[in-house]
Amino acid sequence: MKPRVSIIMGSTSDYSVMEAAAKFLDDMEIPFEINALSAHRTPNEVENFAIKAQERGIEVIIAAAGMAAHLPGVIAAFTPLPVIGVPIKSSLEGVDALLAIAQMPPGIPVATVAINGALNAAILSMQIMATKDERLKEKMQEYKKDLKGKIVKANEDLKKVVFKYKV
Repeated sequence: MKPRVSIIMGSTSDYSVMEAAAKFLDDMEIPFEINALSAHRTPNEVENFAIKAQERGIEVIIAAAGMAAHLPGVIAAFTPLPVIGVPIKSSLEGVDALLAIAQMPPGIPVATVAINGALNAAILSMQIMATKDERLKEKMQEYKKDLKGKIVKANEDLKKVVFKYKV
């Protein structure tokens, strides 16, 4: 089994956030890898990873970083693959990381999800791959249907809540 998605984080302290992406991919039976690489402490390894990712069969890269948050952009500079950035809440409530990832220069796009939005990054990676994979498209449609069902059920449960002035 070869990984189709690569989850990269600036340090293992980001794992508690990125675990949601790993769990989603695992639940959806999408092979993935997960590694820590730092744009500042291991720049040569980041470059090597990004250059070789496509030939290793990676289709989407999810890159998480906090503070200076250069990792997603550096990876995007070296690969033609889609890169999804996950800003990690560390300093400045994660706004610094969000801006660093979202404000990429022309020609080096990084799709950016919410601060600590690892689950949405995994969902977006699946949606990207589903454009060419019917099995994943069907799984995504089922996932969305289940989300709708949860809201419908929640509304039914809310109807049962009793308050004196609830109409």
